[in-house]
Amino acid sequence: MAPPIPISISRVNQVDAARLDVEISAMLKEQLVKVFNLIKPGFLFQYEPELDAFLEFLIWRFSIWVDKPTPGNALMNLRYRDERAITMRGKEVRTGLEGPGLTASQKIWYCLATVGGQYFWARLQSFSAFRRWGDSEQRSLAHRTWGLIRRLEGFYRAASFSNLLIFLYTGWYRSLIERALKARLVYGSPNMNRSVSFEYMNRQLVWNEFSEMLLLLLPLLNSSSVRKLLLPFSKDKSSGSAGDVTACPICQANPTIPFLALPCEHRYCYYCLRTRCAAVPSFRCSRCNEPVVAMQRHGGSIKSKDSKN
Repeated sequence: MAPPIPISISRVNQVDAARLDVEISAMLKEQLVKVFNLIKPGFLFQYEPELDAFLEFLIWRFSIWVDKPTPGNALMNLRYRDERAITMRGKEVRTGLEGPGLTASQKIWYCLATVGGQYFWARLQSFSAFRRWGDSEQRSLAHRTWGLIRRLEGFYRAASFSNLLIFLYTGWYRSLIERALKARLVYGSPNMNRSVSFEYMNRQLVWNEFSEMLLLLLPLLNSSSVRKLLLPFSKDKSSGSAGDVTACPICQANPTIPFLALPCEHRYCYYCLRTRCAAVPSFRCSRCNEPVVAMQRHGGSIKSKDSKN
C-alpha cells in the first residue's frame, strides 16, 4: 500500500467552477421564466424557491448522480473524489489524481444539503417574514423562533467564512458541504491545461477606459458651441432650417411678434432675438450660424440690434 501523492489543485479553478454553475443555473431559470411569461406573466414569482430547487436538482441528477462533473467543473477540468478511500496499491498511483468518485450515500447527502437545504431555508425565511415572527408584538414562541433562526444564520455565515479562509490556505473543500462529505475536487485529466484567452478581457478594458474618458469629457463640452464650430464645415449650411422654418429656433414656438434676423432673414420671436442680442453682442443665428447685425419686423422696417426700441 502506498500513501497518496500530494497534489495542489488551483483555487481559481475551483472558485470559477462554482461561479459557472451559478451562472448556468441562472441562465436556465431565465429561459424558463420567459416561457411561462408568455402564458401568464408573474406566474412563477410565488414559486421561485421551487423553481430554483428544481433546476438545482436537474443539474445534480444529470451530473453528480451519474458520476459526471457539473457543467462548471467540466469546463475547469475538475471532478469530485472521495477522500476517505484514496489509499491504493503502489502500481496504481501515478499522478495523484486517481481515486474513486463519490459513493451513493455521499451523492444523496449532497443533494439533500444543496437542493433540499437551500429550498427549506428559503421557504422558512419567507414564511417567518410573512408571519412577522420578528415583531416584538407577536407571541413569545414565534419571537424566540425568529431569534433562533437569526442565530443559526449568523453561525452558518461565520462557519462559511472560516471554511473560506481554510480553503484559501490549503486549497481543499471550497464549501462546508464538501468538507463534511470529504468530497474533494481534483483534476479530471492530468494532461489538460487551463487555457485562458485575454482577448475578451483586453477588449473590455479598452472599452471601459474609453467610456470613462467620455464620461469625464462630455460634461465639459458645450453642445451648442460644438455644433456651431462644426456647422461651417457642413455641406449644407441651410440644413438647420430644413424643418419648420416658421417656428422660432430659440423657443421652438410660433413667433407672436415675428422678427427677422439680418442678413439671413430667419424668423424669431422679438423677445427671444432681442434678449440674445443683448446678452451676446456677437450673437450668431441659431439656424445658419451667420452673425446677426440687425433685426427687422416681419413686413416692417429694419432695426439695429443695439437699439432700445
